[in-house]
Amino acid sequence: MTQTFDLIIRGGTVVNQSGRLQADVGITDGKIVAIGALGQASGGKVVDATGLHVLPGVIDSQVHFREPGPTHKEDLRSGSMGAVLGGVTGVFEMPNTNPTTSTAAMLQDKLDRAAGKKDHGGMFCNYAFYVGGTHANADHLHELERLPGCCGVKVFMGASTGDLLIADDEGLRRVLKSINRRASFHSEDEARMSERRHLARDGDWTSHTDVRDKQSAIISTERLIRMAREANKRIHVLHISTAEEVPLLAANKDLVTCEILPNHLSIYGPEAYEQLEGRVQQNPPIRDYENAQGLWEGVRNGTFDVMGTDHAPHTLEEKSMPYPASPSGMPGVQTFVPLMLDWVNKGALSLERFVDLTSHGVNRVWGVIGKGRLAVGYDADITIVDMKEKRVIRDSDQANRSGWTPYDGREVQGWPTHTIIDGRIVMQDDTIIGDAQGQAYRFHESL
Repeated sequence: MTQTFDLIIRGGTVVNQSGRLQADVGITDGKIVAIGALGQASGGKVVDATGLHVLPGVIDSQVHFREPGPTHKEDLRSGSMGAVLGGVTGVFEMPNTNPTTSTAAMLQDKLDRAAGKKDHGGMFCNYAFYVGGTHANADHLHELERLPGCCGVKVFMGASTGDLLIADDEGLRRVLKSINRRASFHSEDEARMSERRHLARDGDWTSHTDVRDKQSAIISTERLIRMAREANKRIHVLHISTAEEVPLLAANKDLVTCEILPNHLSIYGPEAYEQLEGRVQQNPPIRDYENAQGLWEGVRNGTFDVMGTDHAPHTLEEKSMPYPASPSGMPGVQTFVPLMLDWVNKGALSLERFVDLTSHGVNRVWGVIGKGRLAVGYDADITIVDMKEKRVIRDSDQANRSGWTPYDGREVQGWPTHTIIDGRIVMQDDTIIGDAQGQAYRFHESL
């Protein structure tokens, strides 16, 4: 009897927990139900993936979509459009909005917006939202972190964009005592950076690394690991920016997972600051080429568990203000996949390692139900890519409301051709298909 599927992805190279294999993928009711030779099967829809690579859906586990708040820079809808155009099937969105996502009511407000309620167009990709840790809610985080649609707690140990900050030991101890899930941390030492703010030189973006120097990150991460060990709680350290932190993190993998950004691997100071000025200002800062090579070693040796983008747009008018008045943060979700596929083609990492950082790692670190693997029984969230396609990244192609990318003019090899979410083709050949139907992620530790 002929098998029938809702969708067949035919003839591609599947990259999953088994490595690489030529196989078809059969999808029914939004689930992957078969991987193998399905030449005799029929499908309601068929994607010809000959010559293409079929990957588990890429998840960007750190984005700032600015809503509610300064939505002239970005919002949930436009951010999710950029995600699916870039081959990203889902995102974890950060809490430093205005107002902050630090209560159950504000978390629900974001979930309602994402689902297309409250006269909102909704999100095209899947999503979860962080709850921000504050002095006011520190003792209740064990309740907030278990709410539906919440991917966990986010704590800013060093001031960045927004009003969330817990810099003191007492506050951090209260957070660590309360949480049961793994919490995520922006790890820079606020006291040291405050002492060094006088080192900022007006109009000179190269001084950003003087104010937020390597020691600001190293000291903070050492302190965070020490306190997490005292509390015997799991932590996730975001956007690692120094080569010196890599062995420190590697030595504490029983409690600590960590993230690397494409930006810290792909942009180098001081040259980038001289050429692009505020466009490449972010926290923690872009550092020099030699430091980036140490971070690449962490990619190769397995220290880094996941890769996110820290997508955080500001308008070009805001970014052009003279340093230090210029804000930190840059777009990244739409360029994530092509930028890293280019590094794969250059031999800097394998395609399997890219899959591990962007899908399998997210599954392991957060326990996302049904996501992060291209395997029978999992949801059909799939990113299909053409490893041979050469393109030039352009500002004019970006969906973010600020309308730019730090990679404008950069030629890359490797491009997403299809974004498939819960068995629906939501992007094909640079075109978004259908209405926004993103769903909230579910997590094993919240059941």
